[in-house]
Amino acid sequence: MTNYLDFERPLAEIEGKAEELRAMARQNEEMDIEDEAAALDKKASELLDDLYKSLTPWRKCQVARHPDRPHCQDYIEALFTEYTPLAGDRNFADDLAVMGGLARFNDQPVMVIGHEKGNDTKSRIERNFGMARPEGYRKAIRLMEMADKFGLPVVTLIDTAGAYPGKGAEERGQSEAIARSTEKCLQIGVPLVSVIIGEGGSGGAVAFATANRVAMLEHSVYSVISPEGCASILWKDADKMREAAEALRLTAQDLKSLGICDRIIAEPKGGAHRDAAAAIASVGAAIGSMLAELQDKSGSKLISDRRKKFLAMGDKGLAA
Repeated sequence: MTNYLDFERPLAEIEGKAEELRAMARQNEEMDIEDEAAALDKKASELLDDLYKSLTPWRKCQVARHPDRPHCQDYIEALFTEYTPLAGDRNFADDLAVMGGLARFNDQPVMVIGHEKGNDTKSRIERNFGMARPEGYRKAIRLMEMADKFGLPVVTLIDTAGAYPGKGAEERGQSEAIARSTEKCLQIGVPLVSVIIGEGGSGGAVAFATANRVAMLEHSVYSVISPEGCASILWKDADKMREAAEALRLTAQDLKSLGICDRIIAEPKGGAHRDAAAAIASVGAAIGSMLAELQDKSGSKLISDRRKKFLAMGDKGLAA
């Protein structure tokens, strides 16, 4: 069953009518509805094009959060082989919001790390909706250190609304864990590539995405705060999230022009949730291309380039 977003309601009506016709034809073989159904399919396809060719920033946020969008686990299962998950931070616990381990990408040994939101009620609760606690970031630090020790490229997949802001997380040093994870990203002498596959929220995303190459899916978002949080602070009104989304410049297109992300990965028509296999294949091609760009660089050059990249952010200014 397709989950439709608010702005997709007209599309839902047309596709629903086409399906109703086909359901009637299945019950009565003498009915010939193919021409009518085909006309509705064409109308739906044209409407889908119209809706997605000029999405507002707020609508892009909605698409980035779509529950049917492929998540980290989907990408790992499809793109990586011999995946061996590694658990725990060797200090407190294993955070299921962060998954990672050793794997092969195109037969090349790598370390893959990412946020996992879950895909049903039970798994979303277990994964804490992709919002990592301190032990999640400390697990990522441990895996990055291991990758650095054995000379393995690191691939990170970002999909989080932000780090978990709960009392226990703060007591265990949430901000310190995020800072150290960001610092570790800057220190490792191996290629580090990141892909924003859905939401890239606040320091919880930066802690994994301080990379040599940062790619964003076409309808993903990346921001210091959610539009709702921004609206609550600036206007004391969460309903101003549309205005906040515009002001935050959080779309892949804006961030590419500002020099925050290096490439935009095209999504299938209607978003990654409408054709997960095609979206995953596009991400795989982008990861392969980014790793190829970095494979001949020395460890010191990788570290130097990564630091320069992030120190230069902001040079283009909002006028970009």
